[in-house]
Amino acid sequence: MNGVLSRLPDFVWLVPGLPLAAAAVTAARVLLGRARGDDGEPPTARLAEIAALGGLVLLLAIDVKALLAGAPGHRVTGVWLPGGEWEGTLSFLLDALSLASATTAALVGWLVTRFSAAYLHREAGFHRFFIVLGAFLAGIQLVFLSGNGLLAFVGWELCGATSFLLIGYAWQRPVATGNALFAFATNRAGDAGFMLGLGLAAAWLGSFEWPALTGGLLPAVTARILAVGFVVAALAKSAQLPFTPWIARALEGPTPSSAIFYGSIMVHAGVFLLLRLHPLFAQVPDVLAGILIAGALTAAYAWLVGLVQTDVKSALVFATVFQIGLMFVAIGLGWTTLATVHLCLHALWRAWQFLLAPSWLALTEAPPKPAPAWLRRRQWLYTAALQRFWLDRLAFALLARPTESFARDVRGFEAHFVDPTLGEAGRGRPRGSAPPLVSADGVPGRLLARAAEVLQRVEIHLSLRGRGGAAERLLRQGGAWLRTVENLLEQPRYLMMAVMATFVVIL
Repeated sequence: MNGVLSRLPDFVWLVPGLPLAAAAVTAARVLLGRARGDDGEPPTARLAEIAALGGLVLLLAIDVKALLAGAPGHRVTGVWLPGGEWEGTLSFLLDALSLASATTAALVGWLVTRFSAAYLHREAGFHRFFIVLGAFLAGIQLVFLSGNGLLAFVGWELCGATSFLLIGYAWQRPVATGNALFAFATNRAGDAGFMLGLGLAAAWLGSFEWPALTGGLLPAVTARILAVGFVVAALAKSAQLPFTPWIARALEGPTPSSAIFYGSIMVHAGVFLLLRLHPLFAQVPDVLAGILIAGALTAAYAWLVGLVQTDVKSALVFATVFQIGLMFVAIGLGWTTLATVHLCLHALWRAWQFLLAPSWLALTEAPPKPAPAWLRRRQWLYTAALQRFWLDRLAFALLARPTESFARDVRGFEAHFVDPTLGEAGRGRPRGSAPPLVSADGVPGRLLARAAEVLQRVEIHLSLRGRGGAAERLLRQGGAWLRTVENLLEQPRYLMMAVMATFVVIL
Protein backbone atom coordinates (compact mmCIF):
# COMPACT_ATOMS: atom_id res chain seq x y z
CA MET A 1 0.00 0.00 0.00
CA ASN A 2 2.81 2.39 0.87
CA GLY A 3 4.48 1.63 -2.45
CA VAL A 4 1.35 2.56 -4.37
CA LEU A 5 0.91 5.77 -2.38
CA SER A 6 4.54 6.75 -2.93
CA ARG A 7 4.12 6.59 -6.71
CA LEU A 8 0.84 8.51 -6.86
CA PRO A 9 2.43 11.99 -7.16
CA ASP A 10 4.13 10.85 -10.39
CA PHE A 11 0.67 10.63 -11.97
CA VAL A 12 -0.54 14.06 -10.87
CA TRP A 13 -0.46 15.16 -14.52
CA LEU A 14 -3.60 13.06 -14.97
CA VAL A 15 -5.58 15.57 -12.88
CA PRO A 16 -5.55 18.18 -15.69
CA GLY A 17 -5.04 15.51 -18.36
CA LEU A 18 -8.26 13.56 -17.79
CA PRO A 19 -10.76 16.42 -18.32
CA LEU A 20 -8.72 17.68 -21.27
CA ALA A 21 -8.81 14.20 -22.83
CA ALA A 22 -12.56 13.99 -22.21
CA ALA A 23 -13.05 17.35 -23.92
CA ALA A 24 -10.97 16.16 -26.91
CA VAL A 25 -12.96 12.93 -27.23
CA THR A 26 -16.26 14.82 -27.07
CA ALA A 27 -15.04 17.27 -29.71
CA ALA A 28 -14.06 14.34 -31.97
CA ARG A 29 -17.52 12.79 -31.50
CA VAL A 30 -19.16 16.07 -32.48
CA LEU A 31 -16.96 16.45 -35.56
CA LEU A 32 -17.71 12.87 -36.62
CA GLY A 33 -21.44 13.38 -36.19
CA ARG A 34 -21.81 10.86 -33.37
CA ALA A 35 -23.19 13.29 -30.80
CA ARG A 36 -26.68 14.08 -32.02
CA GLY A 37 -30.09 14.10 -30.43
CA ASP A 38 -31.06 12.94 -26.97
CA ASP A 39 -29.08 9.72 -27.37
CA GLY A 40 -25.85 11.67 -27.83
CA GLU A 41 -26.07 13.54 -24.53
CA PRO A 42 -25.54 10.72 -21.96
CA PRO A 43 -22.14 9.60 -23.37
CA THR A 44 -20.88 13.19 -23.34
CA ALA A 45 -22.05 13.85 -19.78
CA ARG A 46 -20.84 10.45 -18.55
CA LEU A 47 -17.38 10.93 -20.07
CA ALA A 48 -17.00 14.38 -18.50
CA GLU A 49 -18.21 13.09 -15.14
CA ILE A 50 -15.82 10.13 -15.14
CA ALA A 51 -12.89 12.41 -16.01
CA ALA A 52 -13.79 14.87 -13.24
CA LEU A 53 -14.29 12.07 -10.74
CA GLY A 54 -11.00 10.43 -11.74
CA GLY A 55 -9.09 13.63 -11.02
CA LEU A 56 -10.87 14.03 -7.69
CA VAL A 57 -10.10 10.46 -6.60
CA LEU A 58 -6.44 10.82 -7.57
CA LEU A 59 -6.14 14.06 -5.63
CA LEU A 60 -7.78 12.52 -2.57
CA ALA A 61 -5.30 9.66 -2.71
CA ILE A 62 -2.40 12.13 -2.91
CA ASP A 63 -3.93 14.00 0.03
CA VAL A 64 -3.91 10.78 2.05
CA LYS A 65 -0.27 10.24 1.12
CA ALA A 66 0.53 13.82 2.16
CA LEU A 67 -1.16 13.31 5.53
CA LEU A 68 0.72 10.07 6.16
CA ALA A 69 4.18 10.92 4.85
CA GLY A 70 4.23 14.63 4.19
CA ALA A 71 3.53 16.66 1.08
CA PRO A 72 5.47 15.49 -2.03
CA GLY A 73 6.70 19.02 -2.72
CA HIS A 74 8.25 20.19 -5.99
CA ARG A 75 8.48 17.51 -8.68
CA VAL A 76 9.88 17.92 -12.21
CA THR A 77 8.53 15.38 -14.69
CA GLY A 78 10.06 16.66 -17.92
CA VAL A 79 11.14 19.60 -20.09
CA TRP A 80 8.74 20.97 -22.69
CA LEU A 81 10.34 24.31 -23.65
CA PRO A 82 14.17 24.29 -23.56
CA GLY A 83 15.98 27.60 -23.79
CA GLY A 84 19.46 29.05 -23.54
CA GLU A 85 19.68 30.39 -20.00
CA TRP A 86 16.27 29.07 -18.87
CA GLU A 87 13.84 26.29 -19.68
CA GLY A 88 10.17 25.57 -19.27
CA THR A 89 9.63 22.38 -17.32
CA LEU A 90 6.66 20.14 -16.71
CA SER A 91 6.83 20.51 -12.95
CA PHE A 92 4.25 20.30 -10.17
CA LEU A 93 4.36 21.77 -6.70
CA LEU A 94 2.36 19.57 -4.34
CA ASP A 95 2.16 21.32 -1.00
CA ALA A 96 -0.65 22.14 1.41
CA LEU A 97 -1.78 25.18 -0.60
CA SER A 98 -1.92 23.49 -4.00
CA LEU A 99 -3.46 20.23 -2.76
CA ALA A 100 -6.18 22.01 -0.80
CA SER A 101 -7.05 24.32 -3.70
CA ALA A 102 -6.89 21.59 -6.35
CA THR A 103 -9.02 19.19 -4.31
CA THR A 104 -11.65 21.88 -3.79
CA ALA A 105 -11.65 22.66 -7.51
CA ALA A 106 -11.94 18.97 -8.41
CA LEU A 107 -14.86 18.46 -6.02
CA VAL A 108 -16.74 21.49 -7.31
CA GLY A 109 -15.95 20.50 -10.90
CA TRP A 110 -17.38 17.04 -10.41
CA LEU A 111 -20.55 18.40 -8.76
CA VAL A 112 -21.06 21.01 -11.48
CA THR A 113 -20.55 18.35 -14.17
CA ARG A 114 -23.27 16.19 -12.65
CA PHE A 115 -25.58 19.17 -12.24
CA SER A 116 -25.03 20.36 -15.83
CA ALA A 117 -26.08 17.04 -17.39
CA ALA A 118 -29.70 17.61 -16.32
CA TYR A 119 -29.69 21.42 -16.33
CA LEU A 120 -28.59 21.70 -19.98
CA HIS A 121 -30.65 18.79 -21.31
CA ARG A 122 -31.68 19.44 -24.93
CA GLU A 123 -29.79 22.72 -25.07
CA ALA A 124 -28.39 23.53 -28.51
CA GLY A 125 -24.88 23.92 -27.08
CA PHE A 126 -24.95 20.87 -24.76
CA HIS A 127 -21.81 19.22 -26.15
CA ARG A 128 -20.06 22.55 -26.62
CA PHE A 129 -20.58 23.32 -22.94
CA PHE A 130 -18.96 20.09 -21.79
CA ILE A 131 -16.02 20.56 -24.17
CA VAL A 132 -15.36 24.02 -22.73
CA LEU A 133 -15.96 22.81 -19.16
CA GLY A 134 -13.38 20.04 -19.59
CA ALA A 135 -10.84 22.52 -20.94
CA PHE A 136 -11.51 24.83 -18.00
CA LEU A 137 -11.03 22.06 -15.42
CA ALA A 138 -7.70 21.24 -17.04
CA GLY A 139 -6.65 24.90 -17.02
CA ILE A 140 -7.56 25.62 -13.41
CA GLN A 141 -5.77 22.48 -12.22
CA LEU A 142 -2.66 23.63 -14.07
CA VAL A 143 -2.89 26.94 -12.22
CA PHE A 144 -3.21 25.22 -8.83
CA LEU A 145 -0.77 22.34 -9.31
CA SER A 146 1.96 23.68 -11.58
CA GLY A 147 5.42 24.07 -10.15
CA ASN A 148 6.40 27.02 -12.31
CA GLY A 149 4.90 30.22 -13.62
CA LEU A 150 5.11 29.27 -17.29
CA LEU A 151 2.96 26.17 -16.93
CA ALA A 152 0.61 28.09 -14.64
CA PHE A 153 0.28 30.77 -17.32
CA VAL A 154 -0.85 28.11 -19.81
CA GLY A 155 -3.63 27.16 -17.41
CA TRP A 156 -4.32 30.84 -16.70
CA GLU A 157 -4.90 31.55 -20.39
CA LEU A 158 -6.95 28.38 -20.82
CA CYS A 159 -9.24 29.58 -18.04
CA GLY A 160 -9.54 32.98 -19.72
CA ALA A 161 -10.39 31.50 -23.12
CA THR A 162 -12.99 29.12 -21.72
CA SER A 163 -14.49 31.94 -19.65
CA PHE A 164 -14.92 33.98 -22.83
CA LEU A 165 -16.58 31.05 -24.59
CA LEU A 166 -19.05 30.39 -21.79
CA ILE A 167 -19.99 34.04 -21.22
CA GLY A 168 -20.83 34.10 -24.92
CA TYR A 169 -22.55 30.71 -24.73
CA ALA A 170 -25.71 32.20 -26.30
CA TRP A 171 -23.67 33.63 -29.17
CA GLN A 172 -26.82 34.60 -31.09
CA ARG A 173 -27.50 37.34 -28.52
CA PRO A 174 -25.47 40.55 -29.02
CA VAL A 175 -25.58 41.27 -25.26
CA ALA A 176 -23.90 37.94 -24.48
CA THR A 177 -21.14 38.35 -27.05
CA GLY A 178 -20.61 41.99 -26.03
CA ASN A 179 -20.22 41.05 -22.38
CA ALA A 180 -17.88 38.21 -23.31
CA LEU A 181 -15.66 40.62 -25.23
CA PHE A 182 -15.74 43.13 -22.37
CA ALA A 183 -14.64 40.50 -19.84
CA PHE A 184 -12.00 39.18 -22.24
CA ALA A 185 -10.51 42.63 -22.90
CA THR A 186 -10.44 43.48 -19.17
CA ASN A 187 -8.67 40.26 -18.22
CA ARG A 188 -6.04 40.78 -20.88
CA ALA A 189 -4.70 43.68 -18.81
CA GLY A 190 -4.11 41.23 -15.98
CA ASP A 191 -2.50 38.76 -18.36
CA ALA A 192 -0.07 41.47 -19.41
CA GLY A 193 1.01 41.77 -15.78
CA PHE A 194 1.51 38.01 -15.54
CA MET A 195 3.61 38.03 -18.72
CA LEU A 196 5.68 40.92 -17.39
CA GLY A 197 6.41 38.95 -14.23
CA LEU A 198 7.40 35.86 -16.20
CA GLY A 199 9.61 37.80 -18.59
CA LEU A 200 11.45 39.53 -15.77
CA ALA A 201 11.82 36.24 -13.90
CA ALA A 202 13.45 34.69 -16.96
CA ALA A 203 15.76 37.67 -17.44
CA TRP A 204 16.73 38.25 -13.82
CA LEU A 205 16.41 34.83 -12.18
CA GLY A 206 16.87 32.51 -15.15
CA SER A 207 13.96 30.35 -14.03
CA PHE A 208 10.17 30.19 -13.98
CA GLU A 209 9.98 27.75 -11.05
CA TRP A 210 7.98 28.98 -8.08
CA PRO A 211 10.73 28.02 -5.57
CA ALA A 212 13.17 30.20 -7.49
CA LEU A 213 10.81 33.18 -7.26
CA THR A 214 10.02 32.72 -3.59
CA GLY A 215 13.02 30.92 -2.14
CA GLY A 216 15.69 33.61 -2.08
CA LEU A 217 16.15 37.20 -0.99
CA LEU A 218 15.99 39.48 -4.03
CA PRO A 219 17.09 43.10 -4.39
CA ALA A 220 14.29 45.46 -3.39
CA VAL A 221 13.76 46.92 -6.86
CA THR A 222 13.75 43.48 -8.51
CA ALA A 223 11.30 42.04 -6.00
CA ARG A 224 9.02 45.08 -6.26
CA ILE A 225 8.76 45.05 -10.04
CA LEU A 226 8.22 41.27 -10.13
CA ALA A 227 5.56 41.55 -7.44
CA VAL A 228 3.66 44.35 -9.16
CA GLY A 229 3.25 42.33 -12.36
CA PHE A 230 1.76 39.37 -10.55
CA VAL A 231 -0.42 41.59 -8.33
CA VAL A 232 -1.99 43.18 -11.41
CA ALA A 233 -2.74 39.70 -12.77
CA ALA A 234 -4.34 38.70 -9.46
CA LEU A 235 -6.44 41.86 -9.23
CA ALA A 236 -7.86 41.36 -12.72
CA LYS A 237 -8.59 37.64 -12.40
CA SER A 238 -10.24 38.00 -8.99
CA ALA A 239 -12.27 41.08 -10.06
CA GLN A 240 -10.75 43.47 -7.54
CA LEU A 241 -10.69 47.22 -8.02
CA PRO A 242 -10.19 48.70 -10.55
CA PHE A 243 -11.08 45.59 -12.59
CA THR A 244 -14.33 44.72 -10.80
CA PRO A 245 -16.93 45.67 -13.49
CA TRP A 246 -16.26 42.68 -15.74
CA ILE A 247 -17.56 40.08 -13.30
CA ALA A 248 -21.16 41.33 -13.26
CA ARG A 249 -21.26 41.13 -17.06
CA ALA A 250 -19.89 37.59 -16.92
CA LEU A 251 -23.18 36.28 -15.52
CA GLU A 252 -24.54 36.00 -19.08
CA GLY A 253 -23.36 32.38 -19.17
CA PRO A 254 -25.42 29.41 -17.97
CA THR A 255 -25.87 28.94 -14.23
CA PRO A 256 -23.36 26.04 -13.98
CA SER A 257 -20.66 28.17 -15.58
CA SER A 258 -21.50 31.06 -13.23
CA ALA A 259 -21.15 28.66 -10.31
CA ILE A 260 -17.74 27.25 -11.20
CA PHE A 261 -16.22 30.31 -12.85
CA TYR A 262 -17.36 33.39 -10.96
CA GLY A 263 -18.80 31.96 -7.78
CA SER A 264 -16.33 29.37 -6.60
CA ILE A 265 -13.21 28.48 -8.59
CA MET A 266 -11.80 30.76 -11.28
CA VAL A 267 -12.48 33.98 -9.40
CA HIS A 268 -10.24 32.66 -6.62
CA ALA A 269 -7.29 32.11 -8.98
CA GLY A 270 -5.94 35.59 -8.20
CA VAL A 271 -6.09 34.86 -4.47
CA PHE A 272 -4.21 31.61 -5.07
CA LEU A 273 -1.50 33.43 -7.05
CA LEU A 274 -0.95 35.87 -4.20
CA LEU A 275 -0.78 33.01 -1.70
CA ARG A 276 1.71 31.14 -3.88
CA LEU A 277 3.99 34.17 -4.20
CA HIS A 278 3.50 35.53 -0.69
CA PRO A 279 7.19 35.01 0.27
CA LEU A 280 8.08 37.31 -2.63
CA PHE A 281 5.58 39.94 -1.52
CA ALA A 282 6.83 39.71 2.05
CA GLN A 283 10.13 41.21 0.83
CA VAL A 284 8.33 44.41 -0.24
CA PRO A 285 5.95 45.55 2.53
CA ASP A 286 4.61 48.41 0.41
CA VAL A 287 3.24 45.88 -2.11
CA LEU A 288 1.54 43.99 0.72
CA ALA A 289 0.06 47.29 1.88
CA GLY A 290 -1.25 47.91 -1.64
CA ILE A 291 -2.87 44.45 -1.67
CA LEU A 292 -4.53 45.22 1.68
CA ILE A 293 -5.85 48.59 0.48
CA ALA A 294 -7.15 47.15 -2.79
CA GLY A 295 -8.94 44.37 -0.92
CA ALA A 296 -10.48 46.75 1.63
CA LEU A 297 -11.72 49.16 -1.04
CA THR A 298 -13.14 46.31 -3.10
CA ALA A 299 -14.90 44.83 -0.08
CA ALA A 300 -16.49 48.20 0.73
CA TYR A 301 -17.52 48.71 -2.89
CA ALA A 302 -19.01 45.22 -3.24
CA TRP A 303 -20.84 45.54 0.08
CA LEU A 304 -22.54 48.81 -0.88
CA VAL A 305 -23.42 47.69 -4.40
CA GLY A 306 -24.68 44.34 -3.15
CA LEU A 307 -27.17 46.05 -0.84
CA VAL A 308 -29.17 47.43 -3.80
CA GLN A 309 -29.22 44.33 -6.02
CA THR A 310 -32.63 42.83 -6.75
CA ASP A 311 -31.72 39.63 -8.64
CA VAL A 312 -30.17 36.57 -7.08
CA LYS A 313 -27.11 36.09 -9.28
CA SER A 314 -26.04 39.74 -9.08
CA ALA A 315 -26.39 39.72 -5.30
CA LEU A 316 -24.35 36.52 -5.12
CA VAL A 317 -21.58 37.77 -7.38
CA PHE A 318 -21.10 40.97 -5.36
CA ALA A 319 -21.12 38.90 -2.18
CA THR A 320 -18.37 36.81 -3.80
CA VAL A 321 -16.33 39.91 -4.64
CA PHE A 322 -16.79 41.11 -1.04
CA GLN A 323 -15.45 37.85 0.38
CA ILE A 324 -12.49 37.84 -2.00
CA GLY A 325 -11.72 41.40 -0.96
CA LEU A 326 -11.49 40.14 2.61
CA MET A 327 -9.07 37.43 1.43
CA PHE A 328 -6.87 40.14 -0.11
CA VAL A 329 -6.96 41.97 3.20
CA ALA A 330 -5.87 38.80 5.03
CA ILE A 331 -3.00 38.28 2.57
CA GLY A 332 -1.92 41.89 2.98
CA LEU A 333 -1.81 41.35 6.75
CA GLY A 334 0.21 38.14 6.32
CA TRP A 335 -2.59 35.81 7.44
CA THR A 336 -2.02 33.31 4.64
CA THR A 337 -3.40 30.26 6.48
CA LEU A 338 -6.65 32.10 7.20
CA ALA A 339 -6.88 33.20 3.57
CA THR A 340 -6.35 29.61 2.35
CA VAL A 341 -9.06 28.20 4.61
CA HIS A 342 -11.35 31.09 3.66
CA LEU A 343 -10.74 30.36 -0.04
CA CYS A 344 -11.68 26.68 0.17
CA LEU A 345 -14.73 27.11 2.39
CA HIS A 346 -16.03 30.08 0.45
CA ALA A 347 -15.62 28.26 -2.87
CA LEU A 348 -17.71 25.30 -1.67
CA TRP A 349 -20.40 27.48 -0.10
CA ARG A 350 -20.71 29.83 -3.07
CA ALA A 351 -20.88 26.97 -5.58
CA TRP A 352 -23.88 25.54 -3.69
CA GLN A 353 -25.57 28.96 -3.68
CA PHE A 354 -25.05 29.58 -7.39
CA LEU A 355 -26.35 26.14 -8.31
CA LEU A 356 -29.48 26.88 -6.28
CA ALA A 357 -29.90 30.36 -7.79
CA PRO A 358 -32.57 29.39 -10.37
CA SER A 359 -34.85 28.12 -7.58
CA TRP A 360 -33.76 30.53 -4.85
CA LEU A 361 -36.94 32.60 -4.84
CA ALA A 362 -39.07 29.45 -4.64
CA LEU A 363 -37.00 28.22 -1.71
CA THR A 364 -37.15 31.49 0.22
CA GLU A 365 -40.85 32.18 -0.56
CA ALA A 366 -40.28 35.86 0.02
CA PRO A 367 -39.48 38.88 -2.15
CA PRO A 368 -35.96 40.32 -1.96
CA LYS A 369 -35.37 42.75 0.85
CA PRO A 370 -35.12 46.43 -0.06
CA ALA A 371 -31.99 48.43 0.59
CA PRO A 372 -31.54 49.39 4.25
CA ALA A 373 -33.14 52.62 5.38
CA TRP A 374 -29.86 54.33 6.25
CA LEU A 375 -28.69 53.86 2.67
CA ARG A 376 -31.95 55.07 1.14
CA ARG A 377 -31.82 58.22 3.26
CA ARG A 378 -28.44 59.11 1.78
CA GLN A 379 -29.63 59.71 -1.78
CA TRP A 380 -26.21 60.38 -3.27
CA LEU A 381 -24.75 57.15 -1.86
CA TYR A 382 -27.84 55.16 -2.84
CA THR A 383 -27.65 56.48 -6.42
CA ALA A 384 -23.93 55.75 -6.59
CA ALA A 385 -24.53 52.18 -5.40
CA LEU A 386 -27.29 51.70 -7.98
CA GLN A 387 -24.94 52.97 -10.68
CA ARG A 388 -22.14 50.78 -9.26
CA PHE A 389 -20.15 53.96 -8.72
CA TRP A 390 -20.04 54.42 -12.50
CA LEU A 391 -17.11 52.00 -12.76
CA ASP A 392 -18.78 50.17 -15.67
CA ARG A 393 -18.74 53.33 -17.77
CA LEU A 394 -15.20 54.12 -16.71
CA ALA A 395 -14.01 50.61 -17.60
CA PHE A 396 -15.79 50.80 -20.93
CA ALA A 397 -14.17 54.14 -21.71
CA LEU A 398 -10.68 53.07 -20.63
CA LEU A 399 -10.62 49.43 -21.80
CA ALA A 400 -13.47 48.39 -24.05
CA ARG A 401 -13.71 51.49 -26.23
CA PRO A 402 -9.95 51.68 -27.01
CA THR A 403 -9.98 47.96 -27.80
CA GLU A 404 -12.97 48.46 -30.09
CA SER A 405 -11.30 51.41 -31.81
CA PHE A 406 -8.09 49.46 -32.27
CA ALA A 407 -10.04 46.54 -33.77
CA ARG A 408 -11.85 48.94 -36.11
CA ASP A 409 -8.55 50.45 -37.23
CA VAL A 410 -7.06 47.00 -37.84
CA ARG A 411 -10.14 46.01 -39.84
CA GLY A 412 -9.86 49.20 -41.92
CA PHE A 413 -6.17 48.55 -42.56
CA GLU A 414 -7.02 45.01 -43.63
CA ALA A 415 -9.86 46.12 -45.91
CA HIS A 416 -7.99 48.99 -47.60
CA PHE A 417 -4.46 47.61 -47.77
CA VAL A 418 -4.06 43.92 -46.89
CA ASP A 419 -7.00 42.60 -48.92
CA PRO A 420 -6.19 44.60 -52.08
CA THR A 421 -2.53 43.64 -51.76
CA LEU A 422 -2.91 39.93 -51.05
CA GLY A 423 -6.18 39.48 -52.90
CA GLU A 424 -9.57 38.09 -51.92
CA ALA A 425 -11.24 34.90 -53.04
CA GLY A 426 -13.85 35.43 -55.74
CA ARG A 427 -12.76 38.98 -56.61
CA GLY A 428 -10.15 38.24 -59.25
CA ARG A 429 -10.18 40.13 -62.55
CA PRO A 430 -9.44 38.45 -65.89
CA ARG A 431 -6.16 39.26 -67.62
CA GLY A 432 -6.74 40.38 -71.17
CA SER A 433 -9.89 40.71 -73.27
CA ALA A 434 -10.01 37.09 -74.44
CA PRO A 435 -11.81 34.46 -72.33
CA PRO A 436 -9.43 34.16 -69.37
CA LEU A 437 -7.62 31.03 -68.36
CA VAL A 438 -7.01 32.52 -64.89
CA SER A 439 -8.36 35.43 -62.86
CA ALA A 440 -6.04 37.27 -60.51
CA ASP A 441 -6.43 39.64 -57.56
CA GLY A 442 -3.77 41.12 -55.33
CA VAL A 443 -0.01 41.33 -55.86
CA PRO A 444 0.71 37.60 -55.28
CA GLY A 445 -2.20 36.61 -57.50
CA ARG A 446 -1.09 38.90 -60.33
CA LEU A 447 2.51 37.67 -60.07
CA LEU A 448 1.37 34.06 -60.26
CA ALA A 449 -0.89 34.86 -63.22
CA ARG A 450 2.00 36.58 -65.00
CA ALA A 451 4.28 33.59 -64.35
CA ALA A 452 1.56 31.27 -65.66
CA GLU A 453 1.29 33.34 -68.86
CA VAL A 454 5.05 33.22 -69.42
CA LEU A 455 5.19 29.47 -68.87
CA GLN A 456 2.21 29.00 -71.14
CA ARG A 457 3.96 30.94 -73.95
CA VAL A 458 7.11 28.85 -73.51
CA GLU A 459 5.06 25.69 -73.63
CA ILE A 460 3.20 26.81 -76.77
CA HIS A 461 6.40 27.90 -78.51
CA LEU A 462 8.40 24.78 -77.73
CA SER A 463 6.05 21.86 -77.46
CA LEU A 464 2.52 22.68 -78.60
CA ARG A 465 3.17 23.34 -82.33
CA GLY A 466 2.83 19.76 -83.40
CA ARG A 467 5.25 17.70 -85.42
CA GLY A 468 8.15 19.72 -86.75
CA GLY A 469 8.00 22.36 -84.05
CA ALA A 470 10.95 24.12 -82.47
CA ALA A 471 11.18 21.68 -79.57
CA GLU A 472 11.28 18.69 -81.92
CA ARG A 473 13.95 20.30 -84.11
CA LEU A 474 16.13 21.06 -81.11
CA LEU A 475 15.80 17.54 -79.80
CA ARG A 476 16.66 16.01 -83.17
CA GLN A 477 19.72 18.23 -83.57
CA GLY A 478 20.86 17.40 -80.03
CA GLY A 479 20.41 13.69 -80.73
CA ALA A 480 22.52 13.97 -83.90
CA TRP A 481 25.35 15.64 -81.97
CA LEU A 482 25.28 12.93 -79.31
CA ARG A 483 25.45 10.18 -81.96
CA THR A 484 28.47 11.89 -83.53
CA VAL A 485 30.27 12.04 -80.19
CA GLU A 486 29.40 8.40 -79.53
CA ASN A 487 30.82 7.29 -82.91
CA LEU A 488 34.06 9.15 -82.25
CA LEU A 489 34.47 7.56 -78.82
CA GLU A 490 34.03 4.12 -80.33
CA GLN A 491 37.15 4.60 -82.53
CA PRO A 492 40.21 2.69 -81.09
CA ARG A 493 42.51 5.71 -81.11
CA TYR A 494 40.07 7.84 -79.12
CA LEU A 495 39.40 4.95 -76.76
CA MET A 496 43.16 4.57 -76.05
CA MET A 497 43.46 8.32 -75.52
CA ALA A 498 40.62 8.16 -72.96
CA VAL A 499 42.36 5.28 -71.12
CA MET A 500 45.71 7.11 -71.07
CA ALA A 501 44.04 10.29 -69.83
CA THR A 502 42.46 8.26 -67.03
CA PHE A 503 45.85 6.87 -65.95
CA VAL A 504 47.40 10.35 -66.03
CA VAL A 505 44.66 11.66 -63.77
CA ILE A 506 45.08 8.74 -61.38
CA LEU A 507 48.87 8.97 -61.20
